[in-house]
Amino acid sequence: MTTRILADVAASITEFKANPMKVALSAYGEPVAVLNRNEAVFYCVPAEAYEQLMDRIEDLELLSLAVAREHEDSISVNINDL
Repeated sequence: MTTRILADVAASITEFKANPMKVALSAYGEPVAVLNRNEAVFYCVPAEAYEQLMDRIEDLELLSLAVAREHEDSISVNINDL
């Protein structure tokens, strides 16, 4: 069975368990695919990259909501009436 690995850096689960910080730092801020029997079982992602990923997902969700509401009727509101 062939598995797609979505990272440029990979480490075995044994290597990761022995020294997780060494493995994480060896990728210089990039994700690390952690392999068990040559199959990716999880990705070790730096906190900064994870935060950027979450921000991007939130932006895409907001964009999807805006596009869905784009053709709804609008309501005129006077700021002084609020």
